Amino acid sequence: MRAAGVLADFLKHIKYDPVKKYQPSQGSVVSEPITNHLDSSYFGEISIGEPPQKFLVLFDTGSSNLWVPSTDCKSPACFNHAKFKPRDSATFTPSGQSCTVSYGSGSVTLVLGYDTLRIQSITVASQEFGLSQDEPTQPFYFADFDGILGMAYPSLAVGGMATALEGMLEQNQLAEPVFSFYFSRQPTYEYGGELILGGIDPRLFQGNITWAPVTQELYWQVALENFAIEQSVSGWCSQGCQAIVDTGTFLVTVPQEYIESILETLGAQETSFGYAVDCNGTQDMPPITFVIGGAQLPLSPSTYVLNVRMGSTLTTPWGIHPGNSLGAPP
Repeated sequence: MRAAGVLADFLKHIKYDPVKKYQPSQGSVVSEPITNHLDSSYFGEISIGEPPQKFLVLFDTGSSNLWVPSTDCKSPACFNHAKFKPRDSATFTPSGQSCTVSYGSGSVTLVLGYDTLRIQSITVASQEFGLSQDEPTQPFYFADFDGILGMAYPSLAVGGMATALEGMLEQNQLAEPVFSFYFSRQPTYEYGGELILGGIDPRLFQGNITWAPVTQELYWQVALENFAIEQSVSGWCSQGCQAIVDTGTFLVTVPQEYIESILETLGAQETSFGYAVDCNGTQDMPPITFVIGGAQLPLSPSTYVLNVRMGSTLTTPWGIHPGNSLGAPP
């Protein structure tokens, strides 16, 4: 962000003075291992309370609220997940406030409180978070994670909740006001990559990083300068396009008016369970290329075609955000 000249604006947005308050020498760069579940969700461990109560959370750049299930939650989705026990924490303080976070397939009702948040060596005292009282069965009952840690801008937080990233910065827990994700290509459940808080890990990438300014401080929204299928530029972004970078979904989403043209170009056929292509022909399908920050970012067919037992589909009913994206309130 500093190299791109947007660091000062980011710090200003979160009410953080980089000269007077930010002291990088006090912070850390922490690598948090994340788990890959079926290439559809990536989550890691945090703890809340004193003594610490452990939870698996989806690190979601498409939302801003932090919440975990509560012992007061009676929904089936809470039965098979870790639940926060306020009475077992010596540092928990209720706020007396509540809010409802709406997702595409239902809403999560939260009561709010404050307690100590820990991620590896990062410790945030009196972090505001939500305790779910009611959760929709789909997808949370089937999810391998317990809650969500939103990593988008504070302006997206429902109920005006303070975000976890705000707490880390205000309490000088990060060496730099930066976080980065590495998603492993290894087909293993145990290691899905890493979330690096406070910096980047040069061992996990080659070449130079492309920096793209945020165009609206809500989601991590950037300008999409072009979109092409193989070498053919679509022209759809001639007047400018916008995109969000959302770690809460494994799907690529596009506007409804373009989807039929894209699928026709890719040779996909509509079936009873979505659009499908012949698995034996995916190697002959064209790459899809996004141009962001002047860099061409191609996706190969092995990336944008989802292999399932009944065939290869380009859509799936799993997501809970409009457009099949988990974690971003509409």
